[in-house]
Amino acid sequence: MTDAGVTWLTQESHDRLKSELDALIANRPVIAAEINERREEGDLKENGGYHAAREEQGQQEARIRQLQDLLNKAHVGEAPTQSGVALPGSVVTVYYDGDESDKETFLIATREEGSGDIEIYSPSSPLGAALIDAKVGETRTYTVPSGAQASVTLVSAEPYQP
Repeated sequence: MTDAGVTWLTQESHDRLKSELDALIANRPVIAAEINERREEGDLKENGGYHAAREEQGQQEARIRQLQDLLNKAHVGEAPTQSGVALPGSVVTVYYDGDESDKETFLIATREEGSGDIEIYSPSSPLGAALIDAKVGETRTYTVPSGAQASVTLVSAEPYQP
């Protein structure tokens, strides 16, 4: 099974997120200067520009913390190359609770890893964690948010091709 705290990223995704982090950190002095400039305009209670700059700073700092945490926990590797086993980076087709007509296809990955073309389930989600290392034809059970048990059967698993 996969460690729940680990985020799996391809090298390309890691590099893209690292570049975003570096750009946000490099932008800190610009935001600080904007806040200081707006502060000098006078009364802070009615200074919309000051409050907007502070809001932007808060959003950027939150994103910096999010990216730092993500990259610190990330396991960088290549997307899987084998078919037939559900791994992070695999596009899987499953059916639920023994009903072969209730099929779904999705990517097991982080939101940062995938594209908007396909639904994404995290490897640390209950469904994603249940499927990791499953082989085609294997049925696994997992707990849904209501606390009930559900079963999922792996129909296919192929490496993700963006």
